[in-house]
Amino acid sequence: MAQRLDAPRPRSIDEVLAALGEIQMDPTSVVARTEHLVLFSRLGRSFRVAQLERRMWTDRAMFEYWAHIVPMSDLPLHRISMRRYPHGHWKRHQYVRDWLAANDAFVRYALRELRRRGPLRTRDLENRAAEGWETGGWNDEGQNAAMLLDILWSQGKVMIVGRDGQQRLWDLASRWLPRVPARAPAAMAADLVERQLRARGIARLDRLGFLFDGALPGRDEAVARLVRRGVIVPVRVESYPGRWHTHRDLLDRSFRGRTVALSPFDDLISDRTRTERLFDMHYRIEIYVPKATRWGYFVLPVLRDDRLVGRIDPVWDRADRVLRINAWQMQPDTDAADRDAVREAIDELGRWLRAERVALPRTLR
Repeated sequence: MAQRLDAPRPRSIDEVLAALGEIQMDPTSVVARTEHLVLFSRLGRSFRVAQLERRMWTDRAMFEYWAHIVPMSDLPLHRISMRRYPHGHWKRHQYVRDWLAANDAFVRYALRELRRRGPLRTRDLENRAAEGWETGGWNDEGQNAAMLLDILWSQGKVMIVGRDGQQRLWDLASRWLPRVPARAPAAMAADLVERQLRARGIARLDRLGFLFDGALPGRDEAVARLVRRGVIVPVRVESYPGRWHTHRDLLDRSFRGRTVALSPFDDLISDRTRTERLFDMHYRIEIYVPKATRWGYFVLPVLRDDRLVGRIDPVWDRADRVLRINAWQMQPDTDAADRDAVREAIDELGRWLRAERVALPRTLR
C-alpha cells in the first residue's frame, strides 16, 4: 500500500511521485527504462512516456537530481544538498574541490557556453580541462566535460532540461528552474520524515530524514516529535528482527491487491535483504554476472496481491515489436492461480509496450 502497488491504481504520474517522493532512473532498457517501468507498475498500461516527458520538460512539475525524478515542490529540500556539495566529508569531496580549483577556467568556459548557446549536449562542449579527471574509474578516459557537468549539476548550477535521444540536454539552472517558495527547516524535516515512512511501509528510525547526500538538518528532532505525537508507530515483523516503525495512516487501511511485474530497481525490492525477509524471495540483478552463470539478464519479479510469486526474463524486440520471455520461474508453494497471474502480468506488459506478439517459453504456453 505504501508503494502504491495495491488497488485501486493511482490516477496520475504526479500522484505516484508525491507518494514515493522519488523515482530512481536507469538507462538500461532491455524492456524499458526503469523509471518508465516503475510508473507502468503503478499506473498500468495507460501510462505513456510522453506524459512523463511533458510533466518534466514542459510543465516543469518535476526534475532530475542524483539520477532520480523528484517533485519540483521539493526543490527547497534539494537546494540543501546543492549548497553543501562538495563540502561534505566523503573521501571524494576533497578530490572534487581540488579538481574544480585546478580547472577554474574550464568551469567558466562551460557556464559561459551554456549561457550563450544552451541547452547543450555534453559533446557540444570542448574538453578544456587543465587537469584531467583521474580516480581510477571508467570516467578517467576523456570524460572531463561529462564529469564537470555532473559536478555543476550536484551544485545546482546546471540542470538537465531535456533529452536528445539518450543524450542529456543541459542548461543553466537559473534559467530553467521555476521559482519555488522557501520553507521553514523544521517543517521540511518533519514532512520528509513522514513522507519517507509513508513510502516505505516499515522502516528503521535511523534511516528516515535523509537526502541523497546525507541527513537533512533537524531530522533527529523531527523523528522525536513525530514519535511523541503518535504519527510514527512501532511494529513487530515476525520474519525480520529489529526495531521497525510504520506510519499510523497505514494501519487502519484495508488491503486489496493486484498483479504486476516490477522493475529490478523498484523500491519495493531494491533492498535485497528486506525482499528476502519480507517476501521470501532471493533476488539479485544479474546484469553484471557472466552469461554462463546467470539465470536471466533483466529479471522482473511478479507481484500478486501481497506475495512475490515468480520472476520472468523478458526482452523487448523493438524492431519486430515482439515481447520475448526467455525464461520464467515460479516461487515455491505457488499454485495454478499464481501461474495464471504471471501470464496476466506478461500480457499487461505486452499491451503497455504495444507488442504485436508475445513469445513465451514452451512451459508457459
